[in-house]
Amino acid sequence: MSASPAAHLSRLWRSPDLLVGSILLAVLVLVALFPFLFTAHSPVAISVPDALQAPSAAHWFGTDDVGRDIYARVVYGARVTLSICAGSLLISAIIGGGLGLASGFFGGWLDQVLGRLIDVMLSFPPIILGVIITGVLGPQTGNLILALSIVYLPVFFRIARAGAMSETGQTYVEAARSIGLSDGRILRRHVTRNVTPLILTQYMILFPLILQIQAALGFLGLGVQPPTPDWGAILEGGKDYILFAPWISIFPGVAVLVTALALMLIGRGLQRRLDSR
Repeated sequence: MSASPAAHLSRLWRSPDLLVGSILLAVLVLVALFPFLFTAHSPVAISVPDALQAPSAAHWFGTDDVGRDIYARVVYGARVTLSICAGSLLISAIIGGGLGLASGFFGGWLDQVLGRLIDVMLSFPPIILGVIITGVLGPQTGNLILALSIVYLPVFFRIARAGAMSETGQTYVEAARSIGLSDGRILRRHVTRNVTPLILTQYMILFPLILQIQAALGFLGLGVQPPTPDWGAILEGGKDYILFAPWISIFPGVAVLVTALALMLIGRGLQRRLDSR
């Protein structure tokens, strides 16, 4: 019997990490889904006479070099940045996790081949691998998503492979085989279900890291291209004005920091709950 909502809330209150992280994440998701509720300014409207204005009542986060409202760009950039990171990491989890489950469960030549390919990918630091892929394919949103998906695919592969190998040695797998269930069905209906919590926890732990890489690629000009609002792109646009208009870079940087903190707290809280089982 599943726990009641009240029981879930009670456990949440007993975990400060999960509580604070969940509150921050809820606010960020609300901003990403309904940015028009938080600002009346357009994130792409240019007003040259208002260029490089400091934060004020009219422009809470100031304006950039062409007069665009930084607050509006940060608010609308939440949807772009978070959707790219969430989608890329989801692709990594599905593909990497699926391959890892198959590799750990079936073993043999499949495990050998996939293991060598993953070792090659792991030989590159994540940011370097992201720069190589986006640099070769070009700075487009689709290429950015592909690069970010590839960067952390090996991590999900290893987590899922280790979980599948552990589950394969359990008695329920032997019992399922003894009653005639196929390996494919055992993998889909039993092993995958038991390994999924590990993959989900890893998803939350990796989200702050992929967020930082996405922002770094945007800062290098390899991410989302102007005028689309994106936190990394806003940082890149403010690098030439850091000395006399630091607000252009400060506020998107704070947004990245707060988001990374929220997801880190949730990931740590989930990890502790998983370890306590």
